[in-house]
Amino acid sequence: MKIRLSELMKHTLCTLFVFFLSCGFATAQPSFSLAQLRDSALQNNIAVRRARHEIDAAKEQRKEAFTHFFPSISGTGLWFNANRAMAEKDIDFSQYIDQDMGQVLAQLLPPEALMALQSPVTVSMMKSGVLAGVMALQPVYVGGRIVNGNELARIGEEASVLQLQLSENEVETQVEQYYWQLVSLEQKSRTLDAVDTLLATFMGDVTAAVKAGVALRNDLLQVQLRQNEIASQRLKLNNGRSLLKMLLVQSCGINTDADHFDVIVPEISGAAPELIPQADADASIALLPEYQLLQKNVEASVLQRKMEVGKNLPSIAVGAGYNYHNLLENNRHFGMVFATVSVPITDWWGGSYAIRRKKIAEQEAKEQLDDNTAMLKIRMQKAWNDVVEAQSQFALAQNSIEQAEENLRIHRNTYRVGTSTISDLLQAQLLQQQAFDQRTDAFIALQNAQLAYRQATGR
Repeated sequence: MKIRLSELMKHTLCTLFVFFLSCGFATAQPSFSLAQLRDSALQNNIAVRRARHEIDAAKEQRKEAFTHFFPSISGTGLWFNANRAMAEKDIDFSQYIDQDMGQVLAQLLPPEALMALQSPVTVSMMKSGVLAGVMALQPVYVGGRIVNGNELARIGEEASVLQLQLSENEVETQVEQYYWQLVSLEQKSRTLDAVDTLLATFMGDVTAAVKAGVALRNDLLQVQLRQNEIASQRLKLNNGRSLLKMLLVQSCGINTDADHFDVIVPEISGAAPELIPQADADASIALLPEYQLLQKNVEASVLQRKMEVGKNLPSIAVGAGYNYHNLLENNRHFGMVFATVSVPITDWWGGSYAIRRKKIAEQEAKEQLDDNTAMLKIRMQKAWNDVVEAQSQFALAQNSIEQAEENLRIHRNTYRVGTSTISDLLQAQLLQQQAFDQRTDAFIALQNAQLAYRQATGR
């Protein structure tokens, strides 16, 4: 009996352990790092998926262009039944029978047949029939349009890959900005927690001072008003956090509810984050997908001009076919080979203007490449200036924290000895909170500036 009770107790304890363990795992909400959010966004974001579909479509278009190198084979079939023959002719045999032939025919044919030869006979054909054939046509020369068309398709595929890189950069930028905004609100929420603790200490000090008769009840009201202000700020922060979590969940394609989603918040200390090294502008420009797309645009404009020229050049093709018909009341099968030459004559009039238009577009693409290359270098320099400025702002914000904390310490001591008012103390506390928030904003601005510089230099 004792053995059974002990086994029952062990089973019960194991069941309870598993239950509480499962409850613990069920209530724990996942926390995502910035790297995890970026990876999820690159896999699931709708803009990235759309860019991948464009690559698939460009690949299919390139394969379609490649088929133009091979012969085109077509088959035709026709059956018809007309209300009257398409070919009809009256034949009068009496015109072809002279006197000598008439005497010979009179000895050979009966009188009824001789009478029939004297009347015209109507001969008709092709009132119904069947036609069928198979033909293969191989282009030999079409002004380079097939070769240039394949090159255009290849450039289109490469451009779609570059467009994917741009989409990924935009998604990464968006996700990181949302992440750092959420980190900013989380950090400011922690600052509010510290302010609540400090104000609770103030409340205790002021309550003791009021009871001792060395402070007025109005001091308590000022502290309570400050606590209400902090509560209002916390409400706004919570609403902002909820909205940013929803945006991150949507952007990253995470299969969870925003209420059960959280991020890993890094600690913001007094030390400045490690800066990204400055890159060489000339070496970095070739890494940018924007620059590579401009180059592809120039290549495409050159090929489009060649395609326009090819439309006005002669076309040569060879072919072979096999056909069948029964138009003459018997079955006919025959094969054939042939060659075709097509020379546009009057098309050169309008085609010359179209070629000039393509030359203008080619020149515009080259000028756009030069102009945008200079603008991309300017963007790099501006992004680096923003990084340096953000680093300086972070250092200033850290100095402001040290000064605000010292100012608060002095006012707390002077308030306790009765040489300053509660208003001075609360103002010092407000300055301290603002200094912490400014450092948080400077830290986030530095992270965003480095992100913008990485994007501007193709890293």
